[in-house]
Amino acid sequence: MVEELKHECGVALVRLLKPISYYEQKYGTQSYALGKLYLMMEKQHNRGQEGAGIACVNMDAPVGTEYMFREKALGKDAITEIFERLPQGGGWEGASLFMGHLRYSTTGKSGLQYVHPFLRRNNWRAKNLCLCGNFNMTNIEEIFEKIVKQGQSPRIYSDSYITLELMGHRLDREVERLFVEAKQKGLEGTDITHYIEDNVQMANVLRTTMTDYDGGYVMCGMTGSGEMFAMRDPWGIRPAFWHQDDEVIAVASERAVLQTTFDLACEEVQELPAGKALIMHKDGSSAVETILEAKQQSRCSFERIYFSRGSDRDIYHERKQLGQQLTTPILKAIDGDTEHTVFSFIPNTAEVAFYGMMEGLRSQGLHVRSEKVAWKDIKLRTFITEAGSRNDLASHVYDITYGSLRPYEDNLVIIDDSIVRGTTLKESIFKILDRLHPKKIVMVSSSPQIRYPDYYGIDMARLEEFCAFRATIALIEERGMWQLITDTYEACLAELRKPTAEQTNCVSAIYKPFSIEDINRKMAEMLRPAGMQAPVEFVFQTIEGLHAACPNHQGDWYFTGRYPTPGGNRLVNQAFVKYRENTNSPLPAPPLGECLNPAEHGRLGGNRALPQRGSGEGAIKL
Repeated sequence: MVEELKHECGVALVRLLKPISYYEQKYGTQSYALGKLYLMMEKQHNRGQEGAGIACVNMDAPVGTEYMFREKALGKDAITEIFERLPQGGGWEGASLFMGHLRYSTTGKSGLQYVHPFLRRNNWRAKNLCLCGNFNMTNIEEIFEKIVKQGQSPRIYSDSYITLELMGHRLDREVERLFVEAKQKGLEGTDITHYIEDNVQMANVLRTTMTDYDGGYVMCGMTGSGEMFAMRDPWGIRPAFWHQDDEVIAVASERAVLQTTFDLACEEVQELPAGKALIMHKDGSSAVETILEAKQQSRCSFERIYFSRGSDRDIYHERKQLGQQLTTPILKAIDGDTEHTVFSFIPNTAEVAFYGMMEGLRSQGLHVRSEKVAWKDIKLRTFITEAGSRNDLASHVYDITYGSLRPYEDNLVIIDDSIVRGTTLKESIFKILDRLHPKKIVMVSSSPQIRYPDYYGIDMARLEEFCAFRATIALIEERGMWQLITDTYEACLAELRKPTAEQTNCVSAIYKPFSIEDINRKMAEMLRPAGMQAPVEFVFQTIEGLHAACPNHQGDWYFTGRYPTPGGNRLVNQAFVKYRENTNSPLPAPPLGECLNPAEHGRLGGNRALPQRGSGEGAIKL
């Protein structure tokens, strides 16, 4: 992907099932678990580079000493910093439960206080709770109101802290239930404590905590008394995998991470089912328990296209198939002239789709030429503050292989895994590729057009960021279809007056009058930089092709607007209303002789000058 998305997060859990002396004798170190945790986190570095955190529980720590430890750091080198900071000996090396987290912000909130894991302290071991997760909740306002009504007063308004407080409150109730039960059995003193720690039911805590949540999540936690869990949302939106043998239980966001860390075959790693939790008890026993009934399965297809590591067996084959399925429209775009066409890819995540594309072409008996045309350089430091110079530096993130095309003779077909904003294409990629003087550039995306924001953990929340949306608005302006904008806006307002559970996605109406080809052509027109010589054509994956390649991952809301949860529909309607009312948003002006009525004009942003019709790129913010 030419424009990296901040997305999701990565989780890593390790639960030792043998005494520490066992690992020291077998592996020659007391830090066996820490080594595995470090490797799991580094292998998931792609999932979060804003910060990282780890935590552990030492169940053998004597009373009066620390037994729950946590370290956090900010920045892309956070993992290394954390593990270098750990003291030799002490609680970390005697711990049996370990938790790690990689963070990318999906809410715009940054700083060490927002880095997972989050810790809730108490003098009762069983009431200490440490929490981390890969999640984004769409109804945090409702959850906030719920816990306020219970009498709580959260210190910070964020889904992470609010979830910590809500789950902590339910854990308190579970401990208190067991306290009453122990008293009824005639237990006293520390016998009550031991009874509580031996009988905590985290399934009870999760069922009373997670019932009302709307969103995609993998929620992980551990208590000071030795309980540990990982739970997946009932739609299966966010991924989770686990492995258990006689030495360890481990959980990660990606299957290949567990395979590499513990030298496992695919079949030795299990996917955590939707709505279920893997619960690991203090005594080392474990079970997968149903917390919430599974709902319509919507495993994230973007995991397969881009986010997860391509080293996973199934993801590798799926990405190849995504490329292979595009051969017919690609051949159409070059008029079948493979003799005068060079095929390449945008590094680095599109490489596997490129292999599939080439296999698809060669399977038809075609002789095709391939070159590594584009190179991704290190990020250039923007030490120059003047805007023009900064933009010039940014445009050179990519470089080209000079002489890889025959100037003015060869077409260039170049594939990427997805096209989101289009900014880098316009400001960098197309400009640099044009230096090779291709006869034509065919820009291929192995995923369909991205038309809608994600609200389940990926940083793509504003409609106007998507080049497909901007191209559609440009078509509406070009064809004078002003009423469609107004009707969609009014429909979104009407939906937002309904209960969340009854809302539908009204934004999809703006796309209906236009074919994929219409939007492709307008997108090419808008993203083709001024002064570029080569014509540009876009080829996108189809929805049918996506589902054929990734049959077990039907979550396609980015492309279709079919949100799996009610909260997704509510937020996309809100996004269109905000876009329409935002004074900085591009609003199409009515043709000469037409005016918005004063009430409508005021509601859509006040007395400001609207862009003139026919003003081209100036009317659409790129």
